[in-house]
Amino acid sequence: MNNKERALNLLGLAQRAGKLISGEALVLQSVRSNKAKIVCLASDASDNTSKQFLNKCEYYDVPLVTAFTRDQISHALGKDRTVCALMDDGFMHSLQKLL
Repeated sequence: MNNKERALNLLGLAQRAGKLISGEALVLQSVRSNKAKIVCLASDASDNTSKQFLNKCEYYDVPLVTAFTRDQISHALGKDRTVCALMDDGFMHSLQKLL
């Protein structure tokens, strides 16, 4: 199992632990309220979505990861998602180590 697969498994674990939120509106809200520790955006997200999250994460100083595709994120979470955010420092550090 490579590090990318481990990182995707970590996203699924974080969701089951209640430390991950997904969906564009909820993730934007968490970025604005400084609750999101790191945002995972699909590399194949639409241009508008990518620009929106790049700008918000840069403005609010939240790390942004684009290492996964939409299919990979959706499979890891069990839902059709383009973006998700980790809300816990421990999960954030683990994800950054793997990537």
